[in-house]
Amino acid sequence: MLVGLRSELSGQRLAPFAVGARGDAAAHDFIADALNRHRPDDMVLSEESIDDRRRLEHDRVWIVDPLDGTREFSTAGRTDWAVHVALVVDGAPIAAAVALPAQDITLATEPAPPTPEAAAPPRVITSRSRPGRLSRHIADAIGATIMQLGSAGAKAAAVINGEAEVYAHASGLHEWDLCAPAAVAAAAGLHVSHLNGTDLRFNQSDTYVSDFVICHPDFAPAVIAR
Repeated sequence: MLVGLRSELSGQRLAPFAVGARGDAAAHDFIADALNRHRPDDMVLSEESIDDRRRLEHDRVWIVDPLDGTREFSTAGRTDWAVHVALVVDGAPIAAAVALPAQDITLATEPAPPTPEAAAPPRVITSRSRPGRLSRHIADAIGATIMQLGSAGAKAAAVINGEAEVYAHASGLHEWDLCAPAAVAAAAGLHVSHLNGTDLRFNQSDTYVSDFVICHPDFAPAVIAR
């Protein structure tokens, strides 16, 4: 649906923010309608809707980013945008999927992707729009090269698919940015945690996640120590 919508909007000479807004709204409506029909008793936390605080009292909560990487979606030719859907029970994701529609790829917890082999030298991912010192700091520590990607889902997918070894973030994201990618990465046998090694928890009162790392297990001790 999003691929078709982007193709349709490309001929309308819309400003990029308008293309992104249309994509965000269409994806949210599509997913929210499906969850309402198939799982009407569950709660939903979506980037594109008001936070219904009743979710904190529910065991089952779907955490959704209908369009992760709105800027990338709005840019012709970019494929590094994603869709995140995860089911969280008692603070932990039990099922999730990350789709990269422009690449015709969907990664899920079932069946889980195989654990990728680590490359030498390793590769550390940083943001195209906001490259941070953390990635360079880690790269120097483990003798890695730097690669740039767009959305959080695309970055996590690169580690899951064996195109990179480390994706770390220290400036914060929200639960919808991280939950599904973290769940799929963990299912693939990758290391997923806060930068200090503690577990990530979801469906929290504050949806802001201060920091995290998704990386090949071979590099987790060095990354966390650094």
